[in-house]
Amino acid sequence: MYFVPMNKIVCIILLLIISFLSVVSHAQPKDSLLVQLSRKWTNAKAYTLKMVDLMPAENFGFKPVAEEMSFKEQLLHIAKNMKWLSSVFLLNHGNNGAIDTATIDKAALIKILTDAYDQALSAHHLNVKQLDEKVSFFAGPLTRRQILILMHDHQTHHVGQIIVYLRL
Repeated sequence: MYFVPMNKIVCIILLLIISFLSVVSHAQPKDSLLVQLSRKWTNAKAYTLKMVDLMPAENFGFKPVAEEMSFKEQLLHIAKNMKWLSSVFLLNHGNNGAIDTATIDKAALIKILTDAYDQALSAHHLNVKQLDEKVSFFAGPLTRRQILILMHDHQTHHVGQIIVYLRL
C-alpha cells in the first residue's frame, strides 16, 4: 500500500483551496454596489410597469390637485429624467432624452418607460474607474456613482407619488 506523505497532502489541499478561491474571486463582481443597484433597478422597472398596467387608460390625466403633474406626466417625467441622466452623465451619448409626448397612449407609455429603464440599466455596467470619474453636473461636479444613485432616488420619489395616484 502506498502512503502519500502528509506534506504532499497539505500542499494538494492548499492548492485546491487556492484554486477554488481564485475561481470564486473572479466570479465576484468588480463592484457589488452595481450588482445590487442593477437588481434594484430591474425590480423598480417591473414595479413601475405594473402600476401603469393597473391604472385605467382613461385616468392617465388624473391629478390629485391642479398644481400636480398628472399620472401620465409623472411617468413621462421619470422616463425623461432616466434618459437624460444616463445619456449625458453616465454613458456619454449626448442628450437623447427627448420624448414626443403629444399622442401617447398606454402602450406607447409602456414602451417609453421600458426603453428608458433599459437604457438606464445599461449604465449599471460601468466599471469602478468610470463610476468614480467626476462629471460636470448643474449642481456641481459629481461622480458617475453619485449620478447613478441620484437617478435611483429620483425614480423612487416619483414612483412613490404615482402609488398615491392609484390609491386616490
